[in-house]
Amino acid sequence: MTDIARLRDGRVGGQFWSVYITGTLLGDEAIRTTIEQIDTARRLIDTYPRDLELASTADDMVRIHRRGRVGSLLGIEGGRQIGGSLAALRRFYDLGVRYMTLTHSQTTEWADSGTDEPKHDGLAPFGIEVVKEMNRLGMLIDLSHVSPATAADAIAASRAPVIFSHSDAFALNPHPRNVPDEILRLMPANGGVVMVTFVPAFVSPEYRKWASERSAEEARLKSLFPNIKAKVDKGLKAWDAANPRPVVTVPQVADHVEHVARIAGQDHVGIGGDLDGIDVTVEGLDGVEDYPNLFAELIRRGWSDANLAKLAGGNVLRALRGAEKVARDMRSVTPSLAKP
Repeated sequence: MTDIARLRDGRVGGQFWSVYITGTLLGDEAIRTTIEQIDTARRLIDTYPRDLELASTADDMVRIHRRGRVGSLLGIEGGRQIGGSLAALRRFYDLGVRYMTLTHSQTTEWADSGTDEPKHDGLAPFGIEVVKEMNRLGMLIDLSHVSPATAADAIAASRAPVIFSHSDAFALNPHPRNVPDEILRLMPANGGVVMVTFVPAFVSPEYRKWASERSAEEARLKSLFPNIKAKVDKGLKAWDAANPRPVVTVPQVADHVEHVARIAGQDHVGIGGDLDGIDVTVEGLDGVEDYPNLFAELIRRGWSDANLAKLAGGNVLRALRGAEKVARDMRSVTPSLAKP
């Protein structure tokens, strides 16, 4: 879904490269594997210097874009990647990481995920320390994947704008990965940004229902034929033929963009496609080359150039500048030595 030719066709001037590992990795293994993924991302960026350039600040992103390259920021997608160590968090910042998602799909030792059993009613005390240390560093706090209680706690604790790097509107599709209106309404005071994503199950309630039913059928077949993969595959193929996958469209994504803009405000909506993080795409948003299709839909709906520019990256750059300012203001604060 992403390569340099497609980035050029999509008029992409900057993006976050998600340095992802599974949230089931813990401790030192999580730290080591994250370092390896950062190394992979940075080697990839360095391999194509005419097209990509590593960015550390919002000003870097503007400068790189003006030079005709794709500004490349790094983000780590899950708080377990720091292995319970704020020292690791600080060193990840030194390696170029500019956001961290507080959880992935699993509730951690200090923060509740939106797709796992809650343990802390939001953030545990160490989670508050993580937020404060991210503020001190100038690292954006990413609240995609977290529970609403975790999001509310993090927004209350943060002196800097937060982001949701890839989430949609819960009011349009009540998926636990989407952002409820009560959290959207906190964005103006915080200065944060909800980056609307293209994940079909997050966009469309019909697709989510279909995917849930398909997963149930797959589980049923596996229980009937635990050692006969061919029978499972045949049964699932027959189910797919009888239950066609719902098509998810660009206008449905635009509905989520407009809902976030209506509730949170035009200054608080962005785009976080999660491309290459998904197996199935929205029709017409099959790769990074297709971003213009979403903008064309919003133009048809009457969006102004100014608001389109905010959506395209202006809002996220403002949030990053806000985090950078908070870090400057906190230069005299001692690095935290808190433990989980």
